[in-house]
Amino acid sequence: MRAAVAGAGGRTMMALTDAVLDTVKIRHAVDSVLAEFLAAKSRSAPPQLMELIDTLRRFLFVGGKRLRPLMCVCGWCAARGRGDPEPVLRAAASLELFHTFALIHDDVMDDSDTRRGHRSVHASLADRHRSRQGPGDADRFGANAAILLGDLALTWSDELLHSAGLAPVPMRAALGVVNAMRTEVMFGQYLDLLATGRPTRDIAHALTVSRFKTAKYTVERPLHLGGALAGCPTAVMEACTAYAIPIGEAFQLRDDLLGGFGDPEATGKPSTDDFRQGKCTVLMAIAVVRATPAQLRVLRTLVGHPDLTEEQADSVRAVLEATGARLAVERMIARRCRRAMNALDHAPFPKAAVEALRQLAHAASVRTS
Repeated sequence: MRAAVAGAGGRTMMALTDAVLDTVKIRHAVDSVLAEFLAAKSRSAPPQLMELIDTLRRFLFVGGKRLRPLMCVCGWCAARGRGDPEPVLRAAASLELFHTFALIHDDVMDDSDTRRGHRSVHASLADRHRSRQGPGDADRFGANAAILLGDLALTWSDELLHSAGLAPVPMRAALGVVNAMRTEVMFGQYLDLLATGRPTRDIAHALTVSRFKTAKYTVERPLHLGGALAGCPTAVMEACTAYAIPIGEAFQLRDDLLGGFGDPEATGKPSTDDFRQGKCTVLMAIAVVRATPAQLRVLRTLVGHPDLTEEQADSVRAVLEATGARLAVERMIARRCRRAMNALDHAPFPKAAVEALRQLAHAASVRTS
């Protein structure tokens, strides 16, 4: 691997040595790619469209873990990628634009007003329209405009990937992975919709949603994309999957716990949203399976209620605690982390990639936001 590689304009892209894979510098490098891409779009956009681009820019840079781009670069390093990392970084950054599309549409579907501690995109666009036009149908405008902005982020993610400077062979390999990822996350979203709105006892369905919507999308396919860009053999791809699926499931299980028990100041969204929407989570499914008749009445009465109060949410939390569902999910997270670490111990990856993936596993599974 190469150390301190300079990218476009003399920018230091990342620290890649045989001993160190600096995830902080990779994040900065990905942000730099995204900032330059949006700056170019701003220069060529008509004035009437600047509001959309500015909204997208604010959403991108107000937060986000950049986990998917990081996994992509780690996959490239795990496969012992060589050469200029600039095309790899641009491909990795395209994942963040795709994720932006997914989050914007997800908030519209869930009618969530908050994301990353700020007004969600559709709520923000509605607020702007309301300030210009008065009450009218600002909410409808916000939802419609957010759908269009999400579509734009999807289109630009594709453009960023295709303009990354990849050679024809790695580009073909990359497209195969990206197409699979996009299909899987849409399937995951649909499976989530099927069970949203009421508590379910189907733990297997909740785990299937977790695998398609999060584990494959957040960890496995980004790792595969990086590996594909390095032309890695099947054994490396299989080792990526052995690590990715358990740690991706742990990430979603932690997200489920934070959705019900997290500090809104840290998570950036209310801790009642999952309850109000009746989200299909492993946490809730375990509680339904274990609940007494009285506890089950609490869950069936309150979960999925759009006007759920904080006091009522506390009643739901009490059931999740009393049934042992919260503790059970913590144990599931721990088991999956151990499985992922064991996979890394036997993976044919260079030391730098192993250490970075260990750090990312900890960040994904032991977090407060």
